[in-house]
Amino acid sequence: MTRQSNDFDLLRRSANELQSHVIDEYLAGHIDRRGLLRHGTAYGLSAAMLAGLLGTPGLARAAGKPGATIRVAMLGPTGPINPITVGDTGGLCMLQQAGEFLCLDDPTLHLKPQLATSWSSDKTGAIWTFKLRKGVKFHGGKPMTADDVVYSLARLADPKLGSNALSTFKGVLSPKGVVKVDDHTVAFHLDAPNGNFPYLVSSDNYNAIICPAGSDAAKYQEKFEGTGPFILDKYTPGRGASFLPNPHWWGGKVLPARTEFSFYTNQQSQILALQGNQVDVIQQIAVQGAQGLLNNPSVKILNLRSSAHRQVHMRCDMAPFTDKRVRRAVALTLNRPGIIQGLFRGYSDLGNDSPFAPIFPSTNKSVPQRAMNIAEAKHLMAEAGMSKGATVTLTTEQVQEIPDYAVLIQNAAAEIGIKINLKIETGAAYYGAATFGNSDWLDSQMGITDYGARGVPNVFLAAPLLSNGTWNAAHFKNPTYDKLVADYIADVDLSRQRVTSGKIERLLLDETPIIFAYFYNYLAATAPNVSGVAVTGMSQVFLQHATIA
Repeated sequence: MTRQSNDFDLLRRSANELQSHVIDEYLAGHIDRRGLLRHGTAYGLSAAMLAGLLGTPGLARAAGKPGATIRVAMLGPTGPINPITVGDTGGLCMLQQAGEFLCLDDPTLHLKPQLATSWSSDKTGAIWTFKLRKGVKFHGGKPMTADDVVYSLARLADPKLGSNALSTFKGVLSPKGVVKVDDHTVAFHLDAPNGNFPYLVSSDNYNAIICPAGSDAAKYQEKFEGTGPFILDKYTPGRGASFLPNPHWWGGKVLPARTEFSFYTNQQSQILALQGNQVDVIQQIAVQGAQGLLNNPSVKILNLRSSAHRQVHMRCDMAPFTDKRVRRAVALTLNRPGIIQGLFRGYSDLGNDSPFAPIFPSTNKSVPQRAMNIAEAKHLMAEAGMSKGATVTLTTEQVQEIPDYAVLIQNAAAEIGIKINLKIETGAAYYGAATFGNSDWLDSQMGITDYGARGVPNVFLAAPLLSNGTWNAAHFKNPTYDKLVADYIADVDLSRQRVTSGKIERLLLDETPIIFAYFYNYLAATAPNVSGVAVTGMSQVFLQHATIA
């Protein structure tokens, strides 16, 4: 028996039933090293112990001198910085500068402790218990306790408050299910078993920063009161923000003397600012328009494979998309490898019209990949009585490659007689109030919506596709799908999850309410002398260890 096997035997003796299962899955070869890290940490195994056993390297640390001012270019938030309602990349990046989560889904896609030091579940996955870090204080000096966690997360689960996080918590967690056990322990009594629950209170759920009990979310923007490494210096809506290091941060010394964020309306302005030495970091870049940076050896590109994607929804309750054959026909017109090369220069994975990205361990890779087939698409249109075509309107937002993608879809659909009129809006206009009847996104006949990366597919499966999903822009209602998703989410066995995911993938290929053509890599850029910047596929930027040489 090898030393590694002995190490895992010792680990198994102290593990609970769920933890032992994931260890056995790894030793049997059913999951790889990344899968062990992802699922092991999700079930409460120590990330440090697993990393030590596997020889996994930690995150890169800063290599330059501390005390620098780190200047970041980014797209501006589309609305107020409110922990309950923020739903855009600019807003979520602002939230995490001062706020922190129970755990962090880091760039290697496994959970790390943050405000919680450990977590575990009962054998069914219905009750999860989190131990909180002691000695943590909010910026105003108040100690963080279980009361703050209960207050922060219960309000996100409250349907009366219009929380953006209902996309994550609906059907999973109710306000009364967040329970204080003692000052440093919180238990989550879930509405239904959930094998991936820790991801839902991690940085994956970007609204889930912990705020002081009793604080007014609508006034968060005034002080950015959190527990994180940076304290608000100044926030000016539409222009930018600056932060100073928190000298009492529980995580140790914060290296920058100051961070400055400038809000831009387009990528080209950000690129010019980096090239002109006006900023040190670009929060996120899209390949389209950034080819000069990608070809520049003096610019550092941070490249993370991710589950971030664009969803092309088609209203299942609005002609011509009431017929699934028409929806499938549109999907069959797309040259997916060509899209990946043309829009991303290969920095992307193929999508197969389901939320199961190739990087998810539970994705069933035995399901055949959908490919362009114009002849089959025309045949489906004829079967649906649409051989003369149709005219539809596609509404979307002016963000990154999305307008170019919309044009590609428009040209492809024309091959089968579907005329697509494009309506390209600002992000604020597209998302509106994000409620039915008051949002172009959720009411449009056809649309393209951006989705940030998650460590597990739960949100992607639920919010946009369940019959009662909070982001169900396709108005898709399928009881069989709803049942399969409930089974998948409740299961704590990865091999069984993979069987269920295969059924879900095949059902969605047949129904095609949403086209998932690609899952693109997360790309950020820094000046060559900058080090210690960490990013996630969610568009979060962590600067506490950033330096400039």
